[in-house]
Amino acid sequence: MHPSEDLPQAAVATAIPIADRAADAALVTRALAGEAGAFAAIMRRHNRLMFRAARGVVHDDAEAQDVVQEAYLRAFTRLRAFRGDAALGTWLARICLRTALDVLRRRARSVAIDPAQASDQEPQPEDAMSYFAPPDDAPDQALARAQLRALLESAVHSLPPLYRSVFLLRAVQEMSVQEAAFCLDISEELVRTRYLRSRAMLRDALGARAEACADSVFPFALARCDQVVQQVLDALARRGLLA
Repeated sequence: MHPSEDLPQAAVATAIPIADRAADAALVTRALAGEAGAFAAIMRRHNRLMFRAARGVVHDDAEAQDVVQEAYLRAFTRLRAFRGDAALGTWLARICLRTALDVLRRRARSVAIDPAQASDQEPQPEDAMSYFAPPDDAPDQALARAQLRALLESAVHSLPPLYRSVFLLRAVQEMSVQEAAFCLDISEELVRTRYLRSRAMLRDALGARAEACADSVFPFALARCDQVVQQVLDALARRGLLA
């Protein structure tokens, strides 16, 4: 399925502020003209979202960075397909999630879907994601915020990817149900169900504190951000997409 197809337009497009749609359109227009600064602006604006989307599927920061770079290249080479029906970040995140799933498929990491999901009764692209056991250690109630963040990252990291991806998009990236459903290519009801289950899993490990520091989970460090921007710009230049 093409990233721009089957978009729930009425639900998603109307939720995008006019100013944001205009900013997205301006950046896309400049990028299509080959302006390197526009590509860089798009990446710096969406790097954290893209990294978190990738990290919701793969279990390694370096691999997530590779996914982000590949996803940008996929997106930028088909940028003319972006119609503005969804926010540019949402469109990019969907491509990033599909790229991450392709990585898992290539590495033959897929396993059978969790029997507990039998009630979902909806074939999903992300069902190819691997499953990992929850952490054994409970957090110490006296841990400081920095330690709690590390524990939260560990707990989120241990979630089965189909739950982790929903949690990162909804709780960390603060996407709407409609946007998350579009990115993951699943129904809104399934987003709600998986989000509730992911929170329950985290609550078992961390209690009510799980989302207190969610905003600081999986930050995209400046050096890593700069590296992604430069490598993607270099690749675009080699492909003759820059003016």
